[in-house]
Amino acid sequence: MGPEVFVDILRDAAFLVILLVSAVIVPSLCVGLVVAVFQAATSINEQTLSFLPRLIVTLLSLTIGGHWLVQKLMDYTIRLISSIPNVVS
Repeated sequence: MGPEVFVDILRDAAFLVILLVSAVIVPSLCVGLVVAVFQAATSINEQTLSFLPRLIVTLLSLTIGGHWLVQKLMDYTIRLISSIPNVVS
């Protein structure tokens, strides 16, 4: 057991965090970009026009992809717990 085991665990955890966060944030960023272009084209500077569509898309992405997000997290947790005997010995 060397430090590379812990580096692999940390790398997998960081990749999982990036994957789970990007599944929620990327759709919101795309909608925010579309709304920003619309606001720039029409000179409408209303803050709620920018906030509400991003909030709705974020909630929809959590609702639609929630099962997948939890499944990925559970798979990682099960894999991590099952690898404890290999790391300890």
